Amino acid sequence: MQDPVKHGLLTKEIDYQNSSIVSKQLVKKPNGNITLFAFGKDETLTEHTSPYEAVVFVVDGEMEIKLAGAPFIVKTGEFLIMPADIPHALKALTDSKMLLTMIK
Repeated sequence: MQDPVKHGLLTKEIDYQNSSIVSKQLVKKPNGNITLFAFGKDETLTEHTSPYEAVVFVVDGEMEIKLAGAPFIVKTGEFLIMPADIPHALKALTDSKMLLTMIK
Protein backbone atom coordinates (compact mmCIF):
# COMPACT_ATOMS: atom_id res chain seq x y z
CA MET A 1 0.00 0.00 0.00
CA GLN A 2 1.28 3.44 -0.89
CA ASP A 3 1.77 6.14 1.72
CA PRO A 4 -1.03 8.65 0.89
CA VAL A 5 0.90 11.64 2.25
CA LYS A 6 4.14 10.79 0.49
CA HIS A 7 2.30 10.39 -2.79
CA GLY A 8 0.19 13.49 -2.27
CA LEU A 9 -3.22 11.83 -2.35
CA LEU A 10 -4.57 13.65 0.74
CA THR A 11 -3.18 17.01 -0.38
CA LYS A 12 -5.06 16.68 -3.68
CA GLU A 13 -8.40 15.97 -1.97
CA ILE A 14 -8.90 19.62 -0.98
CA ASP A 15 -7.73 22.99 -2.31
CA TYR A 16 -6.73 26.19 -0.54
CA GLN A 17 -8.96 29.25 -0.83
CA ASN A 18 -7.62 32.68 0.03
CA SER A 19 -8.50 33.94 3.50
CA SER A 20 -10.70 30.99 4.38
CA ILE A 21 -10.98 27.54 5.88
CA VAL A 22 -12.24 24.74 3.65
CA SER A 23 -13.34 21.33 4.94
CA LYS A 24 -14.22 18.00 3.36
CA GLN A 25 -15.68 15.19 5.44
CA LEU A 26 -14.10 11.89 4.37
CA VAL A 27 -15.74 9.52 6.87
CA LYS A 28 -18.83 9.97 9.04
CA LYS A 29 -19.76 7.12 11.38
CA PRO A 30 -21.71 6.93 14.65
CA ASN A 31 -18.44 6.42 16.59
CA GLY A 32 -16.42 9.18 14.93
CA ASN A 33 -15.48 11.02 11.78
CA ILE A 34 -12.51 12.06 9.68
CA THR A 35 -12.40 15.51 8.11
CA LEU A 36 -9.77 17.12 5.90
CA PHE A 37 -9.23 20.87 6.31
CA ALA A 38 -7.35 23.48 4.27
CA PHE A 39 -6.46 26.70 6.12
CA GLY A 40 -5.17 29.82 4.43
CA LYS A 41 -2.14 31.35 6.17
CA ASP A 42 -3.14 33.10 9.43
CA GLU A 43 -6.64 31.56 9.48
CA THR A 44 -7.72 30.46 12.95
CA LEU A 45 -10.21 28.43 14.90
CA THR A 46 -10.88 30.23 18.15
CA GLU A 47 -10.62 28.44 21.46
CA HIS A 48 -13.33 25.83 21.99
CA THR A 49 -13.83 22.42 23.55
CA SER A 50 -15.11 19.11 22.22
CA PRO A 51 -16.50 16.15 24.17
CA TYR A 52 -14.50 13.80 21.89
CA GLU A 53 -10.89 12.66 21.71
CA ALA A 54 -9.24 13.96 18.54
CA VAL A 55 -6.06 13.51 16.53
CA VAL A 56 -4.80 16.31 14.29
CA PHE A 57 -2.40 15.18 11.55
CA VAL A 58 -0.78 17.99 9.56
CA VAL A 59 -0.73 16.91 5.93
CA ASP A 60 0.89 20.11 4.64
CA GLY A 61 2.22 23.28 6.23
CA GLU A 62 2.70 24.38 9.81
CA MET A 63 0.13 25.10 12.51
CA GLU A 64 0.14 26.37 16.06
CA ILE A 65 -2.27 24.38 18.19
CA LYS A 66 -2.92 25.54 21.72
CA LEU A 67 -4.10 22.99 24.28
CA ALA A 68 -5.25 24.53 27.56
CA GLY A 69 -3.27 27.64 26.55
CA ALA A 70 0.01 25.79 25.89
CA PRO A 71 1.24 26.27 22.29
CA PHE A 72 2.45 23.36 20.14
CA ILE A 73 3.94 23.84 16.67
CA VAL A 74 2.87 20.95 14.43
CA LYS A 75 4.44 20.59 10.96
CA THR A 76 3.91 18.45 7.87
CA GLY A 77 3.92 14.77 8.83
CA GLU A 78 3.43 15.43 12.55
CA PHE A 79 0.35 14.87 14.71
CA LEU A 80 -1.08 15.98 18.03
CA ILE A 81 -3.57 14.14 20.22
CA MET A 82 -6.21 16.38 21.79
CA PRO A 83 -8.00 14.99 24.85
CA ALA A 84 -11.73 15.49 25.22
CA ASP A 85 -13.02 18.56 27.06
CA ILE A 86 -9.68 20.44 26.94
CA PRO A 87 -9.87 23.97 25.48
CA HIS A 88 -7.97 24.21 22.20
CA ALA A 89 -7.40 26.68 19.36
CA LEU A 90 -5.63 26.49 16.00
CA LYS A 91 -3.74 28.96 13.79
CA ALA A 92 -2.24 28.25 10.37
CA LEU A 93 1.30 29.66 10.36
CA THR A 94 1.49 28.87 6.63
CA ASP A 95 -1.09 27.59 4.17
CA SER A 96 -1.86 24.31 5.92
CA LYS A 97 -3.88 21.14 5.46
CA MET A 98 -4.81 18.89 8.36
CA LEU A 99 -6.68 15.65 8.84
CA LEU A 100 -8.89 15.67 11.94
CA THR A 101 -9.99 12.34 13.36
CA MET A 102 -12.61 12.61 16.11
CA ILE A 103 -13.44 9.54 18.19
CA LYS A 104 -16.72 9.45 20.09
